[in-house]
Amino acid sequence: MTRALISVSDKTGVVEFTKGLVQVGIEIISTGGTKKVLDEAGIPTLSIDEVTGFPEMMDGRVKTLHPKIHGGLLGRRDLTAHMDAMNEHDIQPIDFVCVNLYPFKETISKPEVTEEDAIENIDIGGPSMLRSAAKNFSSVTVIVDPEDYALVLAEVKENQATSLETRKRLAAKVFRHTAAYDALIADYLTKSVCEVEPEKLTLTYDLKQTLRYGENSHQTAAFYQNALPVSYSIASAHQLHGKELSYNNIKDADAAIRIAREFTEPTVVALKHMNPCGIGSGRTISEAYQFAYEADPTSIFGGILVANREIDLETAEEMHKLFLEIIIAPSFSKEAFDVLSDKKNLRLMTLDFSDQASNQPEVVSVLGGLLVQDQDVVEEIPEEWEVVTDRKPSADELKALAFAWKAVKHVKSNAIVVANEHQTVGVGAGQMNRVGSVKIALEEAKGRMDGAVLASDAYFPMDDSVEYAAQHGIKAIVQPGGSIRDKDSIAMANKYGVAMVFTSIRHFRH
Repeated sequence: MTRALISVSDKTGVVEFTKGLVQVGIEIISTGGTKKVLDEAGIPTLSIDEVTGFPEMMDGRVKTLHPKIHGGLLGRRDLTAHMDAMNEHDIQPIDFVCVNLYPFKETISKPEVTEEDAIENIDIGGPSMLRSAAKNFSSVTVIVDPEDYALVLAEVKENQATSLETRKRLAAKVFRHTAAYDALIADYLTKSVCEVEPEKLTLTYDLKQTLRYGENSHQTAAFYQNALPVSYSIASAHQLHGKELSYNNIKDADAAIRIAREFTEPTVVALKHMNPCGIGSGRTISEAYQFAYEADPTSIFGGILVANREIDLETAEEMHKLFLEIIIAPSFSKEAFDVLSDKKNLRLMTLDFSDQASNQPEVVSVLGGLLVQDQDVVEEIPEEWEVVTDRKPSADELKALAFAWKAVKHVKSNAIVVANEHQTVGVGAGQMNRVGSVKIALEEAKGRMDGAVLASDAYFPMDDSVEYAAQHGIKAIVQPGGSIRDKDSIAMANKYGVAMVFTSIRHFRH
């Protein structure tokens, strides 16, 4: 008689699936809680100790790790020597294995979890059975996901067996599943001993969304979410309205929420092509939006907006006047949602702004490898910056410098931001020389220089940028310092009466 071994933590659909197997003459072996559920459903089962002749022990830690189980899974049906050994030792083949694992991920996701609880939820027997069955997919059907129950039952009822193609595909799924499971365990224990640069990097992600295409229409793409979801992330945002996100939408939205995290006062970030085209802070979210819009009313068209306060009706009516791709906020008032959802393609998304923990590393792919680094979230106190010029910035200038410094760290290097204390007025991004970014930012800021200051994400290699800025109305500059020609830049600032402060922190963003 063909046998199936069924032992699952997730009982979804297991009774119906098992009944289907029994109906085609398959004998069921089961364990623990699964056996109890099947017995209560009136399904005849064999216990593990009936098969092994050996009792479960050590609180269930040792029950399936036995030759009569793994021999029944691993024995090759096409090798006489294997079959002779099975007959000699009274090992019956097990042709179906339905196993899912202890809830390790769910356990460590609990804020109050103890190490003891985590360790007890590391499954040993389950992965061993799954791997044994998956290795022998030429003969054994292995199921780890309840979504596959219907497929297996359909094939068994029609053909009295599953196809080799199905068994191989299910085996591949098992190895992905056990690899992800082990990756979470490895990550948990690695962090618990504060290992910073382990010799192996094990990452695991779950498919969140298949995308229509990638950065360009000829590229395929998919969106994966961290197996332990991060609450303040585009992957955890909830879409209320509009068409599906695209690859470029996701990257832009990620960049925008990183910027919004910098500000505690009501703030709106407008972003286009991975760079902010406008950032505004105000007393209300409506005022903040006006500042962000006025920062660059041309580039905001077709952009992404992130607001760190609820979108109210007044703000929504102003936003409705523009073509926008996405609006992300903690919430939308009913009236605001009714106004904005009038545009069927506009993506409206909510995001939890209450937990902005930033201890997740950044992982960036390169050809043949990955780069891993901490996020750029160093805490800086403007009052502690070093004034290196004869003139000190005024209190208003210092506020504007702090605002500009928050913005410039999110602009692609070489990065220059011209801003006042509540909005950006000029952004120069990604130029191959710094003075080029200065010129772009100041050209954009023309006519709006009242109270404007300039921030540079890295030091000025020469004094030409300082001179150009001073000649075009800049009265205060913030930069990291650290160039061998800092004295030239300081002298140029003094020549024009410009206040300049050094932060000693660089903010490249490539």
